[in-house]
Amino acid sequence: MTPAVWTLPQPAARSLEALSTAVMLLDVERRVTWLNPATENLFQASRNHLVGHPIDQLVQDGGAIANAIDHTLVDNAAYTQHDFVASVPGGAQRLLLSCTATTLEHDEGFLLEFVPRQQQSRLAREERLQEQSEANRELIRNLAHEIKNPLGALRGAAQLLDRELERPELHEYTQVIMKEADRLQSLMDRLLTPHRLPKPIALNIHEVTERVRSLLVAEYPDVRVRRDYDTSLPPLIGDREQLIQVVLNVARNGAQAMQGHGAIALRTRVARRVTIAKRLYGLAIALEVVDDGPGIPDELRERIFLPLVSGREGGTGLGLTLAQTFVSQHGGLIEVESQPGRTSFLILLPLKDTVVTPAVAAAGPPLASPSPRTPHP
Repeated sequence: MTPAVWTLPQPAARSLEALSTAVMLLDVERRVTWLNPATENLFQASRNHLVGHPIDQLVQDGGAIANAIDHTLVDNAAYTQHDFVASVPGGAQRLLLSCTATTLEHDEGFLLEFVPRQQQSRLAREERLQEQSEANRELIRNLAHEIKNPLGALRGAAQLLDRELERPELHEYTQVIMKEADRLQSLMDRLLTPHRLPKPIALNIHEVTERVRSLLVAEYPDVRVRRDYDTSLPPLIGDREQLIQVVLNVARNGAQAMQGHGAIALRTRVARRVTIAKRLYGLAIALEVVDDGPGIPDELRERIFLPLVSGREGGTGLGLTLAQTFVSQHGGLIEVESQPGRTSFLILLPLKDTVVTPAVAAAGPPLASPSPRTPHP
C-alpha cells in the first residue's frame, strides 16, 4: 500500500517549511509522507526521492530512529535518540545526528526532528556564552556601583590633602592618587555604559564601517584597511553610535594584536535564513572584520567576550564585552574564528521585519547571498 502524501493545513505548512530544523512526517507504518526543505538540504536528497519509503530502509542506521519511535509509543512522550550516524542510500555524506520522535495527534503517525551534532554544539555554545556573559555583566555592574562611591571619597580626600601639603615634593604623591582614582572612575563608567538603551534610527551599515575606517586610519597609519562592501544591502534599524563602537572595538582589537602593522578587512554581505536566539530571520546583515594578526590564544578563545579578559598586557578586557553587549541589544550575534595569520569576527544584525517564526530549535551557519559586492582598496 502506497501512503498518501499528507497535505498540511496552510498555517502549519508555512511554519514547518520555514523551519531551519529538518522535520519529517511518517505514517503509522513509518513511511515518509512529508518533509521540509531543511530535510532535503540535510540529507542532500529531493522530496520525491524520500517520500513513500519506510524510514528504516531510507536512512541507513534506521535502527536508531526506530528505537526513538518505539520509546515514544511506550512512554507516550517525545524521545530523543542522541549521536547516531545516518545517510540516505546513494548519498556520499554520513551525518552525526540526534533525532527527536513525537507521536502525532489521533495516532496519525510520527514527527521526526533531525539535528546535526555540529548545530547542537553551536547552539549550546551560543546559549552558554550568552548566559555566562549576562551573569558576568550583572556581577561587574554591581561591583562598579559598589566601587564608585568609595572611589569618589578617596579622590576627594586626596584633593583636600593636596591643598594642605606644605612641601611641594609631596604633591607628586597626591597627584598620583587622584590620577589613578580618575582612571578607575573612567573604568567604572565604561562598565556601566552598556545599560544605556539604544536609540534606533534607519541607517546604512556602510555609514558605520566608513566611520570606523577613518578612525582606524588616523589612529593606526601603518594598518591597511581594505573595504569589501555589498552595496545593495537594505537599511538597518539600529543605534548608530553603538554600532560604530562595536566595529571600532573589534577592529581596534585586531590593530593592537598586530602591534599597529598589518591589514584589516571590513566586509559586508547579506545573510539569508539566519537563526539567532531561536528566532529565524529571512535576512540579516553580515559584517565581518578580518585581521592578519597572530590570532587569539586557544586558552582565551572561549572567554574572549567575558569582562576583564584580555590577551594584551595592560588591556582592560572591556572592548569585546561592550561589543557583544551592544550587538545583543540589537538582537544580533557576534562570533569569532581565529588561527595564526587570520582572525575573523562575524557580526550578524537581523533585519527585524524579516522574522519568519518566533521559535526554532537550531540552525546551521548563515548562507551568504550571491548579491553584487564592491571591493575597495
